[in-house]
Parts: sequence; C-alpha cells; structure tokens
Amino acid sequence: MDTIASFFSFITTPVSWVIVQFHTVYGALFGDDTGWAWGLSIVSLVILIRICLIPLFVKQIKATRAMQTLQPEMKKIQERYKNDKQRQSEEMMKLYKETGTNPLSSCLPILAQSPFFFALYHVLNSIANNDTIGSINQGLLDSAQKAHIFGAPLAAKFTDSGSDVAALDASLTTVRIVTAVMIVMMSASQFYTQRQLMTKNVDTTVKTPFMQQQKMLMYVFPVMFAVFGINFPVGVLVYWLTTNVWTMGQQMYVIRNNPTPGSTAQAAYLERLYKHVTHHGKTRGRGEKAIVKAIVAKGRDRNEFERKFINGLNKAGLAAQADGTVVKGETQVVSQTEDGTPTSAAAPKRQQPKRQSKSQRQSGSAKVAGEGPSLIKSDEPEDAKPAAAKKPGGSRSKAQSGQRKGPQRPKSPSKK
Repeated sequence: MDTIASFFSFITTPVSWVIVQFHTVYGALFGDDTGWAWGLSIVSLVILIRICLIPLFVKQIKATRAMQTLQPEMKKIQERYKNDKQRQSEEMMKLYKETGTNPLSSCLPILAQSPFFFALYHVLNSIANNDTIGSINQGLLDSAQKAHIFGAPLAAKFTDSGSDVAALDASLTTVRIVTAVMIVMMSASQFYTQRQLMTKNVDTTVKTPFMQQQKMLMYVFPVMFAVFGINFPVGVLVYWLTTNVWTMGQQMYVIRNNPTPGSTAQAAYLERLYKHVTHHGKTRGRGEKAIVKAIVAKGRDRNEFERKFINGLNKAGLAAQADGTVVKGETQVVSQTEDGTPTSAAAPKRQQPKRQSKSQRQSGSAKVAGEGPSLIKSDEPEDAKPAAAKKPGGSRSKAQSGQRKGPQRPKSPSKK
C-alpha cells in the first residue's frame, strides 16, 4: 500500500492544503483539537471532490443512456447467436466499437477519485506515524493526533495494538467498536447502491455479460471494503463512508428522475408522471418533457411501460406531442358549460351498414342485364316485382341457374 500511495504523492500536497483550509474554518467554530473540526474537514473534502466530479458523472449518465439505446440490437444478437456464446461476445464487442460506447464507463467516477483516496490515506497514515507531510506542519500534526471521533483517534486503525492506541490517548475497545461500525456502514452503503442499480434501474428484458459483471461487483465490492477497511485509519473510513453515502443519494436521485427504459424504476416513474399529467393536463419542467419526447420518438419500439403510459393518456383524452408536451386528444373533446362545469362529449361512432337478408341479396342480383350487381338495398316488396323475374320452381332467376341467355341451340340427336 505504501508503494501505491507514494505513486500518488504528487497530489498529497494539494489534498493536505485543502484539509488545512477547512480545518481553519471549523477550528474557529469547534476548537482546533476537536474531532468535529478534523472530521468535518474530511467530509468537506469529499463534498468538494464529488462536486468537481459532477461533469464526469454527467458523462457517465450519457454513456449509460447510449448503452440503453443499444438494447434492441443487443437483444437481436443474443437471439441470433444464443447457441454460440463466443460469437455472441464478439458481436457485442463489435457493436460497442461501431457505436463508440463503453460498458465499463460506470467505473470512471471510482477511478477518478482513487488518486484523492490514496493521497488522503498517505496524509492520515503520516499523521499516525507522527510525520509531517505537505501543508501539515508539526503544530497541525499534534492537533490531529489529539482529535477523536466518537472516542477513536483520527489516525487509529482496527488492527492497531493496545500500546499504539494508548499512545494516542484512547481505548482499544472503543477504537475497534467505532471502526467496526464504520466498516459495516461503509460496506452496507456500497452494497445498497449496487443493489438498487441492479434491481430497479436495469432493463430486465435484455441480459448482457455486462449485467453479470455488475451483479458480481455488487457482492465483491462490499467484501473488499470490509477486508481492507480494517487497515484504514478512522479518517479514511470517514472519507470513504461519506463518499459512499453521496453516491447512494446521487444514484437514488437518478433512478427516481431519469430511470433506465424497461426497468421497474421507469414503471414507477411513468405511473407518477401519468397521475400528474392527467391531473394538471400538461407536463412540467424540461426533464418530464424530455422523457415524453423520447417516448413519442420511439414509435413502435416502445416497451411495455411506455405503451401503457401512451394508451393511458389517450383514454384520458390527452395526446403526447413530439416536442414533449401534452394536449387534448382527438378521442375526447372536453368543453365547459356556462357555469364552468367540464362536460365531455364522445366523438360520434361510425355507423355500420345493416346486413341484408338472403332474399334481398338474391333480388338485388336479378336486376336488368347490363346494370351489374346492385349494392343498394331495395325497399320494394318481393311480391310487387314482375312475375317474369321469378322462376316457377323457385326464387332463382335464369341468370343464376348457369344457363346461357338468348335462344338455346337444339341438341343434336345422338348417333347410335
């Protein structure tokens, strides 16, 4: 770990300088040697880093949405090569290359903040070893060693011996209880973040190798945090717990307001959107308009939840437009009376022609030769028609008996 931390030593000076600046502010409020001053300095460092990573997070969301647009193509590849897993993987990689997407783009925020993590670890480890580093001089070093967070020193670890903890003026039991609770909370927050991503914000109609990797990471990452967490100083545990909580809240916001198409989160979002639109008769904000616009643009490629949403709007007399707005539809015209009470008038139904009886169809086919078959219903009673149009043996005319019109040619006598 020291080798890796030393590799990121170029950033230890800026990180230590930021911590000192925050400590100056909080020290004036809570005291220079208190755990509140140093703990809040670390929390503020996390918030500052995550704010700086927001553009990278936006890029991650765009990359994720690009992956979602490829879901139909990925599903076709799965069905085409369902018996050849190797060819399926090759076609998937080819599709990623052609569209310029990267299934591992979700790891970018973790990779981007890793230098800050190792720099902070190196700073706090130097404090534990009573070594000055970066902007932290001997006076700040003595102040940091006196700081306790819930009774545990800032530089104490779960694996420290009793003598090491006693040198920091603390109890070994207190240190292990505090660090154990923080490790459990850190691992649980990481697991919950990955779980809500896999259970709520994933299109379950398409299964890709990337989904299997995400499912594996959902269990691997918490175990890794628990194993390595026992070697982290309390200050690093505060940093990592804070960044996990930030990520969890950020993920919950994205899932609620911009869910993945085809996921259970989208079903819940469209249900809320449907209730709002039918109640107010319009969409609100650019976010809702963007969602409706994307659904309308899909046309026949809409998933089950999107079709249900559009059909629900049509039944309510509303129609989604291409620009994301919602207007009154053509299936129902809503008007108001003089007192302002809304009244609905359904559109007139299409009148179906009455079905003719068998005798009426037969009489229509016995019209004068040259007029062709008549499609007009005859109101004249059958008894009032000329007798010549009837055949003594029944109601069929000669034109329908299969005989040729005009004078018949006499049959030649058979030769014996």
